[in-house]
Order: sequence, then structure tokens, then C-alpha cells
Amino acid sequence: MATRTVEDYIKRIYLEQQAGLELVPFGRLASAMDVVPGTVTTMVKALADSGLVGYEPRQGVRLTPAGEMLALHVLRRHRLIELFLVRVLRFDWSEVHDEAEELEHAVSERLIERIDELLGRPGYDPHGDPIPDATGRVAQRNLESLSSARSSGRGTIARIADQDPEFLRYATDRGLIPGAVLTVESVDPIGESIRLVVGDRSLTLGRTAAAKILVAWASPLGSDLDRVDAGTNG
Repeated sequence: MATRTVEDYIKRIYLEQQAGLELVPFGRLASAMDVVPGTVTTMVKALADSGLVGYEPRQGVRLTPAGEMLALHVLRRHRLIELFLVRVLRFDWSEVHDEAEELEHAVSERLIERIDELLGRPGYDPHGDPIPDATGRVAQRNLESLSSARSSGRGTIARIADQDPEFLRYATDRGLIPGAVLTVESVDPIGESIRLVVGDRSLTLGRTAAAKILVAWASPLGSDLDRVDAGTNG
């Protein structure tokens, strides 16, 4: 069984690769893990000896197929736990990330399977992140950040890319939750802001905040997005 440290490294490398990095630089990994570069070098060599990663000295690290499968199982546990905490235990979605970080290393695969069954085999966690199935398959969606909008349009919020509790509370207060339908009214490229309507509310967002909101646009992507339970209390 992989240790907590191994799982944390493998998960972080996977997430960095999903952000578009074929090779994750050692310095970037050290920053993400909040350790000194020498610690990362030692750990990467140990992961390579275990067949979980490959690396190029002074360049970066990538997961092997075995490492990717382990990362997907860790993410499956993490995201199912988040959804369980929201739907069953009534946690707010802004509270569950840190709880899941602790619990993902402690639960058995048997318990995770029962949670998955109880929740109805969900495809997405409270933030809209895809939940890998038991075989490691991940649902794919064609999403774009709200900040990429260049003119008016209509879409459905599918995912929130920032799980910082303060940002999630900000999003909740403005109705910016997965499943909410929004209409972009105008884009100000000079002021770097976007004016939109969510429900019956008019909002103006800066591009920094808008970049954290991933949208399935109604055209030409269609409107068949699975609704995600954002899990806010009350």
C-alpha cells in the first residue's frame, strides 16, 4: 500500500500534468508540495524506483501508467469523500477539501465502493471535478473558462477551479455554482471585466475570478450538462 506521502506526490504530479505540463519541473513540484528542491529530488528517485514516475534530471517528472492509475484512485477517494460530506453530512462545499485531504488516505476501497453506491455512482464532486470510476476512467467535458468569453453568450457553470474556501464562499454568495445558468451580456477587454446575469442577478466579474469558473457554453456545445450538487448549507 502506498504511503500518504507517495499518494500526495503522485496526485500533485497528476494535477500538474492535467494543467498542461508534459514534464512537471522539480522546482514547481517543490513549491506545490511546500518542500525544498532537494526533498523533491530524493522523493522522485524513490518514486522512479517504484515504477510510478519517470524523470529527466534538471528537467522534470512525469507519471508512468502505474503512477497515473494510483493518482486516479486517490482522486476518486478524495472526490467521493467530498461529495459524501456535502450530501450526507451536510458540510458546506467550502469546508470539504481539507477534510477529504485527511480522509482520502485512511478509507478502504471497500468503504469507497459503498459510498459510491450510496451516492448513485456520481460523475462529479461538489466543485464539478470529475470523479474517476473504479477502473480509472474519467468523464471528459469540453469546458472553457468564463474569462475566455469574447462576446455575449449563454452557458452552464460546470466546474469551479479554485477550492480556496474564501473563493467558494464568494462564488456561493453570487450564485456561481455548478449547474447555474449564466448569460454573458458584455466583455470589457480594457477593464478586463465581464458583465453577466446569473439567475435574476446582474454581476460584473474581473478576469481573475472569471478564469476560475469553467463553463459549458449552450452553443455549440449543447445543454446536456449533468447538474452537480453544489452542496451549500441551508
